[in-house]
Amino acid sequence: MSATALDTPPSRLRLGLRAGMIGAVCLLAAFPVLNQLPETHALHVSDFLVSVSGKWICYAILALSLDLAWGYAGILSLGHGAFFALGGYAMGMHLMRLIGPRGVYGHPVLPDFMVFLGYRELPWYWLGFDNVAFAMLMVLLVPGVLALVLGWLCFRSRITGVYLSIITQAMTYALMLAFFRNDMGFGGNNGFTDFKELLGMPLNTGAARAALFYASLVSLVVCYLLCRWMTATKYGRVLTAIRDAESRVRFLGYDVTRHKLFAFVASAMMAGLAGALYVPQVGIINPGEFSPGNSIEAVVWVAVGGRGTLVGAVLGAFSVNGLKTWLTSAAPDLWLFVLGGLFVAVTLFLPKGLIGLLQGRGK
Repeated sequence: MSATALDTPPSRLRLGLRAGMIGAVCLLAAFPVLNQLPETHALHVSDFLVSVSGKWICYAILALSLDLAWGYAGILSLGHGAFFALGGYAMGMHLMRLIGPRGVYGHPVLPDFMVFLGYRELPWYWLGFDNVAFAMLMVLLVPGVLALVLGWLCFRSRITGVYLSIITQAMTYALMLAFFRNDMGFGGNNGFTDFKELLGMPLNTGAARAALFYASLVSLVVCYLLCRWMTATKYGRVLTAIRDAESRVRFLGYDVTRHKLFAFVASAMMAGLAGALYVPQVGIINPGEFSPGNSIEAVVWVAVGGRGTLVGAVLGAFSVNGLKTWLTSAAPDLWLFVLGGLFVAVTLFLPKGLIGLLQGRGK
């Protein structure tokens, strides 16, 4: 054989994708540094670009989490936006606890919206959120527990396909309606906003923006490596087999429920982390984040990039949101039509997404 396995097109493509990802990460990592250059400098990166890139990184983590569930385990969740929003609310609760005058033992008193609504004491489920370690634990635990309960009920009952998708979409819609209520204790339709600080650092500074940007970028790399490791093991091969022929895998003696449940819970926890990193960068979290449309949009990111590839999910999140940022500024009324048309076009003509197009097999 004149050519080694490394010279085959798929191997060269994998090497090219890895090199491209490393280059993209290095380029993104340079944004906060280039932001410090004078505005007249040719390499200056604007505050807007740093801010919007930080948001896209969080979206990429969300897309990566969905690709683990859908692309590898075949779990088409139309409710991943709920896990994202729950992580964001957990972070928002911590940020709200840091606002206002200090009470006994130096702890902040009631958040301002509770004072406005006439609360006399802090609800029990807000206790502990003045501690950042507890808040970060809740960022992972709350979406994870919800996914564990929902997944266990569905997977043990062998609910799959469109029925599972409808259940996950109903879940996020129900949560959206619940969080809109003022008596839930989460700010009602206004949600949380006007955050001041995080870890003692004012959030309205360039240093805070850069720190959150790098935290998001490092989290994206770690989540990607974790997903890559999971899918490269025997567990990942079993997940793929479940996706392609679940009944046969169950017949062979594998615990399908346990395998799918682990992937679903891990996916939800990553989505929660993405939401927690997103909130301090945008400065607000409200029930609109639970909108089913947000979850469907995340599915479009993964489909456009190429599901079951991980790299494609990240690529899809950046490319679709880049298009959205440009189009909502140039022609905002067209965006929803373009998004729907993009999903239909990808489904019909590019089922393997942009990664499939690079492989020369996208049809």
